[in-house]
Amino acid sequence: MSFLTRCWGIAKVSPFSFIGAVRTATKRAGGTVHNHGGSPGKRLGVKKFSDQYVIPGNIIVRQRGTLFHPGQHVKMGRDHTLYATVPGFVRFYKEKHMRGERKFVGVVLERGDKLPRNEASRGRSRYCGLVDLTSPEYTQLIQSL
Repeated sequence: MSFLTRCWGIAKVSPFSFIGAVRTATKRAGGTVHNHGGSPGKRLGVKKFSDQYVIPGNIIVRQRGTLFHPGQHVKMGRDHTLYATVPGFVRFYKEKHMRGERKFVGVVLERGDKLPRNEASRGRSRYCGLVDLTSPEYTQLIQSL
């Protein structure tokens, strides 16, 4: 304080004196958070690759939309997941559709078979659930994998 203020009681008047004390921030302002770190990945993609052995119910592809379409002995779940309906080996192939191509996933019963199957010469592949999974032929096949 100056000498005049002490002697005569003249004080410098603050412009905020009529509203009382002024509060100031005691913490530094934080930034905003966008998306809070995101959500975990959904683990989409191909789960069984070409020539891998599958059993009924094995998931072959998890996808959003139909990047791959179901072929022979493969069905599609309601979230577009493709899964095997018979025991066999996975095959990926393309077929013409309208002006382009579509990718398909199928399951063949023998390792050397190709898809799409030539039905005129080889006949239709009929799987009626009659393959005995406990037969020596299939147990030997599974052990060789």
